[in-house]
Amino acid sequence: MWLANLNRLPTKVRLLAWGLNVQPACSLCTSHDESRDHLFLTCSYANSLWQMVFSRLDPQCRLFVTWNELLSWTRVSTSSAPSTLRKVATHSLIYNVWRQRNEAVHRGGFATLQATFKTIDRDIRNTITARKDRRKFSSLMILWIR
Repeated sequence: MWLANLNRLPTKVRLLAWGLNVQPACSLCTSHDESRDHLFLTCSYANSLWQMVFSRLDPQCRLFVTWNELLSWTRVSTSSAPSTLRKVATHSLIYNVWRQRNEAVHRGGFATLQATFKTIDRDIRNTITARKDRRKFSSLMILWIR
């Protein structure tokens, strides 16, 4: 997550800037150049995953357009979606989108949205369970699975 936050992931736009000969199209949607903001925020694959996360945490939330909007959303804390849960969900989604992007680049295919969301869900549940004795995590499971 910190590499994504610092915009240091080797996305295709960055690889082109370094002089490498790569096609800039997003590996997941193939409709836009693959930058950090596109891959994690505006790509149709990521958008669908964000909608699934929002359905659990913040149904009224609209999709992010900029990285700063995403970071602002993670800092907001409500009774139904504490900041800690938003950060755990964001971390898992970013990690799994990058993982699927790498699958598409290096193996020629990637998982379905449902399979990826199932992995995100399992990651979040495991993170909460592993830290259930900590005060910030004690009530997160019920908020996530409702």
